[in-house]
Amino acid sequence: MRAYVFTDPALRPVAGRFVWLAIDGEKAQNAALTKRLKIPGYPTFYILDPVTERVALRWVGGMSVDQMQHVLASGEVAVKGGGTPLDGAMVRADSLYAMNADSAAASAYFALLAAAPKDWPNRQRVLESALFAASQAGRDPEAAALASAEMKGRERGLALGNIASAGLGSALALPAADPGRAGYITEFKPVVESIATDSTLALAGDDRSGMWITLLGAYDDAGDSLGSHRIAEAWAGGLERDARLAATPAQRCVYDAHRLSAYLELGQPERAIPMLEQTVRDFPDDYNPHARLAIAYNAMKRYPEALAESDRALAMSYGPRRISFYRTRVDILLGMGDKAGARKALEDAIAMVQGLPVGQRSDAAIASFQKRLASLE
Repeated sequence: MRAYVFTDPALRPVAGRFVWLAIDGEKAQNAALTKRLKIPGYPTFYILDPVTERVALRWVGGMSVDQMQHVLASGEVAVKGGGTPLDGAMVRADSLYAMNADSAAASAYFALLAAAPKDWPNRQRVLESALFAASQAGRDPEAAALASAEMKGRERGLALGNIASAGLGSALALPAADPGRAGYITEFKPVVESIATDSTLALAGDDRSGMWITLLGAYDDAGDSLGSHRIAEAWAGGLERDARLAATPAQRCVYDAHRLSAYLELGQPERAIPMLEQTVRDFPDDYNPHARLAIAYNAMKRYPEALAESDRALAMSYGPRRISFYRTRVDILLGMGDKAGARKALEDAIAMVQGLPVGQRSDAAIASFQKRLASLE
């Protein structure tokens, strides 16, 4: 978002209508805010009423420039009021979604979409929020049915790809015995693949990558190892192409995490090393490339290098992000056959999480570390 979307000149006309604020949810001083917002993942964007501090609108995940323009326009309506009856219903649904009332928000969005005309300008933005809310609430049958209905008549492009990908994700989440599961997968899967593989479509790299990830889930679900490998190769190749086209180091390293995941999927972690070493040179104060190098070297069984990178990542980082870094460190030490070191790392991890402020502390992480520690006794 910082490297591509926020720098786009198309956002200049709206820039002065908002006060922009970035919050680092890993820092202890922001723990109270992260507890209040119940942030489901990063990035998450909020539009707040400056008078009441009410969260008027929430968007989870990245956005294209066009999506951000629609989100900002909806946020203004949510704060200032006015508009049409549909806008009023949208504001009420967005308010529920912003409060993490996912099931209630999904119901409100479903009703809104049923009442809105097909050419309603806010339809795509509301639809994507509805699909996410429904999946978060465990209402995957309804999400899959909605995605199926909304795909019809759509032009090929990002909007159709996002709908089909969300639908495929919900279909895969259905129980194996669900009578509609196989049909939904058969419907969504080729649409997602045709859009993800079409290099002529102007899709952001992370949008396309998300489609590849969902496709991998579908091929894995079918037990098609050859298909999974083919998708992973295409995923990695597409990300490499996007990285080559990046105009700045900040844009290039946007793809690091996705590329590492693709290389791990292919069983070729060594392909990540040159890219991550370049990111270290470009951003010497960033802990992320060190954490990713630790993962890559561990997968290569080059344990001393992995442990050294783990040392660097932990020394440079702070907050809940270190939970995943400790998990990698334990894996490295166990790979080295150092059970004593692994026990010490788990004890350190438990103490670290217990020391986090309320709003950042994770009981689930503590329980996971304690269970793993008990298994080493």
